[in-house]
Amino acid sequence: MTVKILIKRKFKTANPKNVSEVIYAFRQLALREKGYISSESLYGCDDPNVILVLSMWEKKEDWDKYMNSSARKETEKKYAELFERPTEYEYCHLGLPFAKSDHEFVEPLEF
Repeated sequence: MTVKILIKRKFKTANPKNVSEVIYAFRQLALREKGYISSESLYGCDDPNVILVLSMWEKKEDWDKYMNSSARKETEKKYAELFERPTEYEYCHLGLPFAKSDHEFVEPLEF
């Protein structure tokens, strides 16, 4: 099942060169991975030092493999000094858990 990963990084300062370098480095790694579909980058309206990346993968297992890869971990470590805090991740399935279609709903799942 297709998943989207919300990746949130808070930079100490939103230096465009640093931000671009970081986003590019991670995207280049992801492009080589099985299951990677796409990603888009956003920055905060209220805090431009907050950079969000929405990354789409064919399966969560594909993301997990990338997430645990030594290359990704080394890249995260390389740029860690630019971040104000550790990177945050949120994992999401596409759609809603209780929608059969756009107009037909079932009882919500209990979480």
